[in-house]
Amino acid sequence: MPRITQKEIENLIESALSVNFGTDFDHAAPNQIFNAVSISIRNQLLERRKETRDNINEHNAKRVYYLCMEFLLGRSLKNNLYNLGELDGYRTVLKKHGFDLDNLFDEESDPGLGNGGLGRLAACFMDSLASQGYPAVGYSILYEYGLFRQKIVEGWQVELPDVWMPGGEVWLTPRTDRVYKVRFGGTPVEVWNEDHSYCRIEYDGAEEVDAVGYDFMVSGYDDVSVCVLRTWKPRRIEDFNMQLFSNGQYMQAVEKSVSAELIGKVLYPADNTPDGKMLRLQQQYFLVSATAQDMINRHLANYRSLNNFGDKNSVHINDTHPAMVIPELMRIFMDDYAYGWDDAWSIVSEAVSYTNHTVLAEALEVWSEDLIKRLVPRVHQIICEINRRFCEHVWNKNVGDWDKCERMAIISHGMVRMANLSVIGSHKVNGVSAMHSEILKNDVFHDFYLDTPLKFTNVTNGIAYRRWLCQANPGLAELLDDTIGPNYRKNGSHLIDFLEYAHDESILSRLNEIKTQNKVDFADYVKKHSGAELDPESLFDVQVKRLHEYKRQLLNALHIISLYLQIKDNPNMDFKPQTFIFGAKAAPGYDMAKKIIRLIVTLGNIIDNDPDVKGKLKVHFMENYCVTLAEHVMPAADISEQISLAGKEASGTGNMKLMINGALTIGTLDGANKEIAEVVGSRNIYIFGMNEQDVINLRKSGYDPYAMYSSNELLRRSVDFLNRNVNGVDLSDIYRYLVNGNPSDPYMCIADFQSYVDTHSRIRKDYENKQLWARKSLVNIAHAGTFTADAAIDHYAKEIWGIKRYSLV
Repeated sequence: MPRITQKEIENLIESALSVNFGTDFDHAAPNQIFNAVSISIRNQLLERRKETRDNINEHNAKRVYYLCMEFLLGRSLKNNLYNLGELDGYRTVLKKHGFDLDNLFDEESDPGLGNGGLGRLAACFMDSLASQGYPAVGYSILYEYGLFRQKIVEGWQVELPDVWMPGGEVWLTPRTDRVYKVRFGGTPVEVWNEDHSYCRIEYDGAEEVDAVGYDFMVSGYDDVSVCVLRTWKPRRIEDFNMQLFSNGQYMQAVEKSVSAELIGKVLYPADNTPDGKMLRLQQQYFLVSATAQDMINRHLANYRSLNNFGDKNSVHINDTHPAMVIPELMRIFMDDYAYGWDDAWSIVSEAVSYTNHTVLAEALEVWSEDLIKRLVPRVHQIICEINRRFCEHVWNKNVGDWDKCERMAIISHGMVRMANLSVIGSHKVNGVSAMHSEILKNDVFHDFYLDTPLKFTNVTNGIAYRRWLCQANPGLAELLDDTIGPNYRKNGSHLIDFLEYAHDESILSRLNEIKTQNKVDFADYVKKHSGAELDPESLFDVQVKRLHEYKRQLLNALHIISLYLQIKDNPNMDFKPQTFIFGAKAAPGYDMAKKIIRLIVTLGNIIDNDPDVKGKLKVHFMENYCVTLAEHVMPAADISEQISLAGKEASGTGNMKLMINGALTIGTLDGANKEIAEVVGSRNIYIFGMNEQDVINLRKSGYDPYAMYSSNELLRRSVDFLNRNVNGVDLSDIYRYLVNGNPSDPYMCIADFQSYVDTHSRIRKDYENKQLWARKSLVNIAHAGTFTADAAIDHYAKEIWGIKRYSLV
């Protein structure tokens, strides 16, 4: 039921049209209607946010501050209307005036504040924190451009500016009352008072940048509460040089302002140059410095002392990018509030916790010590002291073990290890799946685990299922309402009740009908937006995620080549049509990832132009994959490809989104796949290939991909396909990467190839039995309640953050 009447909705929209655009329903353009509707919703959220904040303050509730370099929010209008229970009301009012609400959704751009799984997880967590009534604030940067807008030109990825602000800024609320100074460079100078009882730090020659707050309101489902995502925009308007401008030196007049604003231009600027590294580090410090000042101001507004900062605030580092919040909080406590080291460290380490998201060595951030010293010299001093004290602690416990001291040090060989800093400065460290957390304890952070075993724990990732199921897949949501009732919308654990219908043929038939309609809808969407034609009657095999070698889109491509070759050998063979759907962006400087994209696109072109194969195989690469595209493809997927090399994927959340939409997983025992397999059972998931220990053993024994290639005819022909000029495209680099590289096939596609091919054969056979397939799908949907963001957030709240739902405080 809507919170407000249709007449009130109409009045709100009319008021927004008049005040903001000087128009009315009869004369407004669609983008003006979109903005007016959004403004009317945003204003309701602002009112609800005030009620939420007053309630939290009244009870002196402990808050969590969630720091992340990215929040991949997706579009807000539909999500907010759904959460407020006002979709039907707004749809009716707009229809009365000749506007289609679904068309208005397309007026909105996806906010360019995130990239992949890390940013989408952070957005899911904010949704859950709001929906469950936890006191929380998210912090990030207001990027003017997102990572990039992907364009495929002659098979190659081309990066274009991701301009999201038009249509996206309507959800932003400027907070000009929240402006903080962030200092870069200069020289810290100690200034003592007369009796040398207090030392003040001044900064000689430092450059200052203003951080201005801009808030996104994140609505909770069923109008429980509203959380804030505060993003910081850099500004330096006082350095405009009027004299230079008057003399015609226009660029020089604004040079410092433009330099400051670069901090907020682009998410993840390329860091393969010294200037790129400097800009990335500036972004990270800009985020944590503004955030630390804001957190402390919030605290002092409610309490007279910082002594209880750790009791009343939980500061969460999501990955290592915000790790400098640890020394930055130390700086503020000591330099601005005269705390001694021990007291400041006790408070800061009590407040801070850290989630690790990767086991890949190259993704565990390290920075040049010289760069940090040059950019943030006072923070560098504090990091050095944290390192000195911790190394002394390690040495005292392990006298003579220089290797352990070196492994655990924050600073080593002129480099600063941000992961070590994060572990040392946190009271809790968690991985994001059971398997991943064990790898952290037994490998990545083994020395730290032996030192402080109680610090380490696990919280398996989860998804905002109200977006990924209830909104993205209304047909399935309606079926669930009809069978188990709507309580699952508030509590995902109720999805398990759907298991009661696993042998109900009428429900299984409805499930198949819903999937078919979703595939038709997705095919129509693809036709409209790209012109490509997909066959909804074919098996939809979907791999959508960041393009990385360890995620092994290349293994998927090798399988497609093998199918192509088999059909070419026997064009009349009995083969049920199969459509392979990819969505992925490669980092701008990631050459091999871009080559794999070109391979996938090339395969699609070859198949489309080969009459022997056309109609049996189809490869579709979705350009510029984003949250909105994901919301269309995931309900249509039959197969979920989660095929990373075992031991490399921390968790994954795409596997959970596809699972809750009824797709069946083909995957390795990696990340959360292992936990999915445990809950659904081996009959309802397709596990193939090596496990983590198999991978370790094979590497130790000496992995020889060339020998495997030589002894397997189908594999050899599939790999050889790459060693020729295909329709004018040279793919030989990938051939050499697999069998003649140094090392060859680093992520063991060849080792897992035959198991992967055999498992796909079993999948195609099972898919022909529609009732069997629907039953497997139903089992996955029913067990997906295990992997919700609500469940993950409850775990964080109880075991790590120590916060309570504000309504229960």
